[in-house]
Amino acid sequence: MVHDATPAASPASTATRRQSRRRDVAGPERDGEAATDAAAPPDLDDPHLFVNRELSLLKFQERVLEEARDPRNPLLERVKFLAILGSNLGEFFMVRVAGLRQQVEAGVTELSTDGMTPAEQLAACRAGAARLMGEARSTWQALLPELAAAGIHVCDFDQLDKRQREAAVAFFTHTAFPVLTPLAFDPGRPFPHISNLSLNLAVSLRDESGHGLFARVKVPQSLPRLVTVPPPAKGGDRGARALYFVWLEQLIAAKLDELFPGMEILESHPFRVTRDAEMSIQELEADDLLETMEQGVRRRRFGSVVRLTVAAAMPDHMRRLLLENLDLEPEGLIAADPPLGMSGLNLGGLDRPDIKDKSFVPGLPPKLAGIDTDIFAAIRDGDTLIHRPYDSFEPVIDWLQRAARDPDVLAIKMTLYRVGRDAPVVAALLDAARNGKEVAVLVELKARFDEESNIEWAKALEEEGVHVVYGLLGLKTHSKIALVVRREGESIRRYLHLGTGNYNTVTAQLYTDLDLFTRDDAMGADATELFNYLTGFSRSRDYNSFLVAPINLRQGFEALVRREIEHQREGRGGHLILKMNSLVDRRMIRLLYEASQAGVGVDLLVRGICCLRPGVPGVSDTVRVTSIVGRFLEHSRIYWFRNGGDETVYVGSADLMPRNIDGRVEILFPILNRKIVRRLREEILETYLHDNVKARHMLPDGTYERATPGPEGEALEAQEWFIAHRQTGRKVKRGKKKRKQRF
Repeated sequence: MVHDATPAASPASTATRRQSRRRDVAGPERDGEAATDAAAPPDLDDPHLFVNRELSLLKFQERVLEEARDPRNPLLERVKFLAILGSNLGEFFMVRVAGLRQQVEAGVTELSTDGMTPAEQLAACRAGAARLMGEARSTWQALLPELAAAGIHVCDFDQLDKRQREAAVAFFTHTAFPVLTPLAFDPGRPFPHISNLSLNLAVSLRDESGHGLFARVKVPQSLPRLVTVPPPAKGGDRGARALYFVWLEQLIAAKLDELFPGMEILESHPFRVTRDAEMSIQELEADDLLETMEQGVRRRRFGSVVRLTVAAAMPDHMRRLLLENLDLEPEGLIAADPPLGMSGLNLGGLDRPDIKDKSFVPGLPPKLAGIDTDIFAAIRDGDTLIHRPYDSFEPVIDWLQRAARDPDVLAIKMTLYRVGRDAPVVAALLDAARNGKEVAVLVELKARFDEESNIEWAKALEEEGVHVVYGLLGLKTHSKIALVVRREGESIRRYLHLGTGNYNTVTAQLYTDLDLFTRDDAMGADATELFNYLTGFSRSRDYNSFLVAPINLRQGFEALVRREIEHQREGRGGHLILKMNSLVDRRMIRLLYEASQAGVGVDLLVRGICCLRPGVPGVSDTVRVTSIVGRFLEHSRIYWFRNGGDETVYVGSADLMPRNIDGRVEILFPILNRKIVRRLREEILETYLHDNVKARHMLPDGTYERATPGPEGEALEAQEWFIAHRQTGRKVKRGKKKRKQRF
């Protein structure tokens, strides 16, 4: 059954808010149209029916900031969300703003789906990001008294007493000073290179002759941003848990005279630089993609500057000097109150469980829980689903490690997108190669910001004789799949792991993902065909079960949606529940509008970017968009189709974005086990749809309103519910009152 989620406000008030926005959504040029024109079928390609991709991404960052402001979250988790926001905005400038800036410089005037030029988008992105940065710093200032009340004191250098200053200076003398390298700028020495995302001090000096000088001092990333100092000698917080910190950049600024002896220090101000991190890889001209990527990673440090963040107190003459030498237009400068670089607000390492999220031990599916479990026998017994991080990632590692040692395993084939620095999955593959297995691995060198570690793993695998390939020309391989070929008696069996997330033990604890173990013959055959496509010259378009991008995923997905439209028209009831990270693809959005016009119920769980407008009259009346931002990053993709009661579910690595559908190798795989289908629908999707704590519902104008429990409803936070029920598999209990079916 499909139940309506508890709304954020009463249906009447929500309807009133939506009606008030519909004139804006329809567009100003529509005012005054004749009644006959108003009755005409809406144009589903109208730019007003689409939300700008970049601005939708900034809306997601607003939701991250909301979590930092939410007093229901533990204190250190609120600080963590500020750090996440800082990191996200850095990537936003390195990739999205950098791309828009390149388009503007190239004279591109092509309009986006929502009708904006690159120049208009660039201006809007810069303004929106600057506003978010300002709000983040206001939030940090509001958190400081709460941190102090909890015994965590983050001090400015001028707030320290004599005892604390002596300790700070001792740290500077013995630890920081040997690492620092002041770089002068004068006619004999060029302006120094400012590395990406580094924190620096711009220093104005005067020599003995009275000449003004400029120097730059980089704040070392190898040292803690917050330097520990003792409690004050008198007064202050003397509790057992009391901790005092001072900012490293302020400590360095206070001791600049030791870096520039004989000079008069006039002033110093912190600044940060963000560079274009996109790498243009000319694959057609690259004889060796591995070498080309290594060069690209090195070049990233020297990409053009897209953002200069300076302290608000920095004078104009110093700002002009930086802009001129960094070759950046004034629009690229953002002045903000310190601290600069919010991603450096990392207090998560403190041993303060009382102001953090409660820890938990991940569960295990019952059939995989035994220490001596034969995992191959368990998979033969039936498909098994793992719901991370509530269930442990260990069975995936254990399966690969056992396969590496099992004398009956003949071959292992696998795709690696992001595995991180410490990668037990790669260790298992190396072990398998040493044990004489045939091991073939596709290592995606173009995984953004993971290129360097992937290059290192590719070299290590090649040295052990593993067959390593680096992907297809012009395509990223984003699919998550591992195939183990095993001899069992007179037969050869194929065992599969398919997932929505990466083979990364760190993100496995931070992201919500799904893993499926299966030995289904049809999917095994598809996996073999896929690896032949990745490693050889196979161009087969015939897959038994998989939807594979860029081969048949778009056509297959569209057919599934059109089938729901047909079910609705024939009176069998059409309904879609689609969970993904982002919804951007214009053709898919247009098709979902068509489905809604036909009366199909459409529930969209979209964590981040959503370019579709729900609730537009005559276009998307039956569409509801929900975004959940919580303790864990929502990363799983689940696509559920009612199919006249014979439910169809696909899970996989692909979002509904042009890059995923047309520019990457992706897999959506079917869930064939009916028990797992029921679990996905009745437990996982149902719980997400009823979240009224971390859920936000999108309005037609692209804004979001937060869900709240109704007057009689109990609070339900999906991620916390999954933690509480991680080992039980119990059915969802929503309370005594049965909810009305929505569609």
